[in-house]
Amino acid sequence: MTGGTVVILGDTGRNFAAGMSGGVAYVWDVNKTFVKNCNMEMVLLDTLENEDALLLKKMILSHHEFTQSKLAAHILSYWQTAFKQFVKVMPIDYKAVLQKATSRKLQTTGL
Repeated sequence: MTGGTVVILGDTGRNFAAGMSGGVAYVWDVNKTFVKNCNMEMVLLDTLENEDALLLKKMILSHHEFTQSKLAAHILSYWQTAFKQFVKVMPIDYKAVLQKATSRKLQTTGL
């Protein structure tokens, strides 16, 4: 993955994120098995912020609307708990670039 945002609602295979240089992946880790399948060489597992919760819910709602996914409906039915079961996967270098861009934007706007 080199950009974009993806939501994974199922299990992942081993070596997940190998070669991931950009973008963000949100993985529903209800069984707490994701870490053993994730290649941590280029990524970190980041804390979900309020903005992440909003984006994630919007994407899952959209998925449900288009597909009538029973799994998406289930996750949405207990959102306050389910949201805490997601892991945010972000490439280390990509996060640094985003932080630098945010810092520059704040400096140029005088905030």
